[in-house]
Amino acid sequence: MILGALGGPGGSAASAAEANTRPADKIKELFGDTVVAKGKGWEVKRSDLDTALISVKAMAAGRGQTIPPERMTAFERQVLDDLIALQLLLGKAAEADKAKGKEQFDKSFQKFKADGKITDAEFEEKLNPQLRVQGLSREQWEKKRVDQATVGIVLEREMNISVSDEAVKKFYDENPARFEEPEMVRASHILLSTRDTSTGVEFTSDKKDAKRKLAADLLKRARAGEDFAQLAKEYSEDPGSKDRGGEYKFPRGQKAPEFESAAFSLGTNQISDVVTTEFGYHIIKLSEKLPAHKVELAKVADELKEGLKQQEVQKQLPDFIAKLKKEASVEILDEKLKAADTDLGGPVKTEKPGEKKK
Repeated sequence: MILGALGGPGGSAASAAEANTRPADKIKELFGDTVVAKGKGWEVKRSDLDTALISVKAMAAGRGQTIPPERMTAFERQVLDDLIALQLLLGKAAEADKAKGKEQFDKSFQKFKADGKITDAEFEEKLNPQLRVQGLSREQWEKKRVDQATVGIVLEREMNISVSDEAVKKFYDENPARFEEPEMVRASHILLSTRDTSTGVEFTSDKKDAKRKLAADLLKRARAGEDFAQLAKEYSEDPGSKDRGGEYKFPRGQKAPEFESAAFSLGTNQISDVVTTEFGYHIIKLSEKLPAHKVELAKVADELKEGLKQQEVQKQLPDFIAKLKKEASVEILDEKLKAADTDLGGPVKTEKPGEKKK
């Protein structure tokens, strides 16, 4: 589990360490704030661990998952190990590493927004509910993710990880299926829902008729030349695409059959008739068809090189962290956590309510 493969913002390590420096005041008031682990120049208090656990559990609950009670102690130990590893690695970070970590975070964040075609205000609107659950401010959220980027830089340097262009090409050549992309379409749609979006209850016939009439009117306007993206932003009831002008790019097998059949049968810039699915009434405009193809090495080389670096980091990480713990004279002072069995064969898994234990 340690550092979650350094998978960037939102990885398991980031989750575990969300509140590393945020004391849980109410917990401290009730139970005091004992030190559960320490090393040269730093310590992890019970409040640090409890707050990190609250954060992880909240995010798991948001996915409809819980931590099995019989695994809670082992889970706590893994979260504590993440907090310790984060302390050790940030202790190795020079100012230049921190500046580079900030730069990397900023670039990845800007790319995320550009790819999703969302503004910072729209991102914050989606992020805020998660921050409230975790008790974080936007500034604290960013700091934790900058720390994660900084940790990746430290590891790469300290472990002397390097992946050659030849190694990247070798992986690409030996795994052709990984780089095959199926036929896809890039299409936009306007959805008028026939269900209450908050309850999922189907509308009455009268409401459906009104939606169908509006769909016919919008189809007429779109075919008359009005800006389709603007119509989608104004009228579409698909929250996942309306801010992007209704646009999706997808292969076969991902959308409702009626929607998919219509999209793949259109010509470029052609607008469909009103298409009915279980979700409601759709008007679809095809932007382009993308034939099946193999992604060129040049387009995936950087991402592939980074992935191979992460594989090598994970291979060396346990021994490297063990070395740092020894150098820092790390002690786990909580006897229950000290004795916890952490040989779990990977990250502690959560389970969904009602899921059978294996």
